[in-house]
Amino acid sequence: MLHRPAYRRSSCLLIAGILLLGACAETPQTDPGQPTGTALPQAPSAAKPPIQVATAATPAIDFADWRQQFRDKALRAGIQPALFERAFAGVAPDPAVVRADGAQPEFTRSVWEYLEGAISPTRVRKGQALLREHAAALDAIEQRYGVNREVLVAIWGMESSFGQFMGDNSVIRSLATLAYEGRRPQFAESQLLAALQILQSGDTTPAGLRGSWAGAMGQTQFIPTTYLSHAVDFDGDGRRDIWNSSADALASAAHYLQASGWQMDKPWGFQVALPDTFDYALADSDIRKTYAEWHVLGIKGTPQGLAADDRGYLLLPAGHRGPAFLVFGNFGAILKYNNSSSYALAVGLLGASFDGGGQISGGWPKDERPLGRSERIALQEGLAARGYNPGPADGIIGANTRRAVRAFQQSLGLPADGYPTPALLQRLR
Repeated sequence: MLHRPAYRRSSCLLIAGILLLGACAETPQTDPGQPTGTALPQAPSAAKPPIQVATAATPAIDFADWRQQFRDKALRAGIQPALFERAFAGVAPDPAVVRADGAQPEFTRSVWEYLEGAISPTRVRKGQALLREHAAALDAIEQRYGVNREVLVAIWGMESSFGQFMGDNSVIRSLATLAYEGRRPQFAESQLLAALQILQSGDTTPAGLRGSWAGAMGQTQFIPTTYLSHAVDFDGDGRRDIWNSSADALASAAHYLQASGWQMDKPWGFQVALPDTFDYALADSDIRKTYAEWHVLGIKGTPQGLAADDRGYLLLPAGHRGPAFLVFGNFGAILKYNNSSSYALAVGLLGASFDGGGQISGGWPKDERPLGRSERIALQEGLAARGYNPGPADGIIGANTRRAVRAFQQSLGLPADGYPTPALLQRLR
C-alpha cells in the first residue's frame, strides 16, 4: 500500500476551486443524499458533456431520415447492422431531453451554498463507511494507478451519491435526441457512436446502458468516449461495468485521473492568508509561482507535500472578501474530470473531510449574492462597450471576462480581484 502522508494528514488540503461565478450554473441538490455532480455541464475534455451555450436549430429533416443517415455512418465505422437495429428499436426523440438541453438557469447558488449542499454530514459519514468497506479494493487501485482513495470516494459521492443516483434514461435515446435536435449535435453524435461501440464490446446491453439525460453513465458518470478510453475491468469478471461494480467504477475514475496528471500524495492546494497590501490582480490562473515565490509576496500557508519546484496559482472563490487558496497540479486533474472549480473544491473538501479535515478558516461574504445569468450577460456587454474585451456575452465568467473585470476595477481604484458583484455591475451601468 502506498504511503499517503500529505493527502490524508493535512486539514489544509482545501483546495481551491471555485468559481467562475456561475460559469457552470452549479446548483447542488437540496437533499444531502442526492448527487451534485451529475447534471453539471462539462468541458469537452472532461468526463462529461461540454458547456452548451448555442441555440439549437430546428432539425432540417425528420427523425427517420436522420436515423438512416446516422445508421450509414455507424455501419461505416464498424457497427454491426443487427446491433444497430437492437439499440435503436423503438427509439424516438425524448422531449424531456430537449427541455433539459435548452435550460439555462437564470440564477446560480453562491459557492458557499454549493459547498453546504455538496459536503453534507450525511455524505461525509457515508464516504467514511465506504472507505472502510472497500479498503482492500482501494488499496489495490492506489497501487495500480497512484491516485489517492479519498479523491476517488469523493468523486463517487459527488457524481452519484455513491452509486445511488446514476440516471435512468436510455443513453441511446438521450444521445440520439441530442444528435438530432440538440445544441451540440456533432458532439452528441460522437458520443452516440461511442455508446454503440460500448454495446458492441459486450460490456452491457441496450437495456443496461442507462444514464443521465446528457448521456453520463454509471457510478462515476462517464460519457461514452471517456468510457471507451478509460473504463477498466478491475474486478476481473470480463466486463467494464461502471454501473454495478464499484471496483470497476472507482478504478475507471482512477485511470482517468492518472491520465490527467494526478500525482499521488501531492496536495491539490491549501488555504492561505494574504497581506493587507496584496495585489489582487495576481489572482489569475495564468500567474503560477512556487510557494516560496508566493511567500515572498506575503502569502502564508501550510505547504505540506509540495516540492520546491511545484507551481500553483491563487484562487479567490468569492473575491477579496472571501477565503484565498493556492492550488497546484492535482487541482488541474480534478478540473479535467469536471471543468468546474466549485465542483473541484467540493471534491477536495469532501475528500479531506473523510479524515477530519476540510474546514475553511474565515467567513464568506454572505451579504453578497452572485449575479444571475442575465446580469452576467449585461456585465459582459457593458465591459465590451467600454472596450475591455470580455469575450462573447454568453453569461459565462471565464478568464477573459475576469481579466476585463480586473481592468475595470483598476480604473475605479477598487481591489482588482476579477470578481463581479451586483455593486460592480451597477457601477458599470
